[in-house]
Amino acid sequence: MRHERYAAKVPKRLTLPLILALVVTIIVAGTAIVVLSRRTSAPTVLRPSGLPAAVTTNEANLMALSPVPSRPAPAFTLTDQHGRTISLASLRGRPVVINFMDPHCVDICPLVAQELRYARADLTGAAKDTVFIGINVNPYARSVANMATFTNTHLLNTIPTWHFLTGTVPALKTVWHAYGVVVQAASPTADVVHTAVTYFIDPAGNERYVAIPVVDHNSSGAAFLPGNTLQAWGRGIAAVAESLAR
Repeated sequence: MRHERYAAKVPKRLTLPLILALVVTIIVAGTAIVVLSRRTSAPTVLRPSGLPAAVTTNEANLMALSPVPSRPAPAFTLTDQHGRTISLASLRGRPVVINFMDPHCVDICPLVAQELRYARADLTGAAKDTVFIGINVNPYARSVANMATFTNTHLLNTIPTWHFLTGTVPALKTVWHAYGVVVQAASPTADVVHTAVTYFIDPAGNERYVAIPVVDHNSSGAAFLPGNTLQAWGRGIAAVAESLAR
């Protein structure tokens, strides 16, 4: 079976100071940044500034979570796994979590799907209306049926507000470019290589935070993350969404 590969690249549309901040955070994703205090030998964990208080420092570092300048998220209108037309504008009034995914992926995308299911389970109050969006990055697998199969296989159909969006190649390329996502797909049988990034959009339609999904592999080469890591990602996603829903 063909495996998707992903590139943990910083989206090009981010500003230089944020790029530098993200690079530092990416390097230490999954670990704590520590320095020795002059007054004590105990390590001090550094927390990136500008993050929701409900997101723990460990979760923030795991997710390489960073704030971005608040600005309107690029508009799009695409088709979901039910054949329904979904526009970003139609989702105003609710937080939106956007990921870029390959419906044929057997690597990082199924792990992200698990994290989104954990996130949905952790949501409370008004944040339960958070919309989870996947945008297709496979130009050779663009049918509604492709979106539905991935959705059902990875139990994303248990999230009432999940939409796996697809469209024509030109429409998808416009969205990829607008969000700084680079996609390499040389042929229908080649690996799909794409930027891995999660965007958090506030109810007013503005970008607020980005995170960088991560993946590890076991000795046989299969994609893997420990259950507690997947759950931590879910908690972090939920905490950010709840901060935006207030």
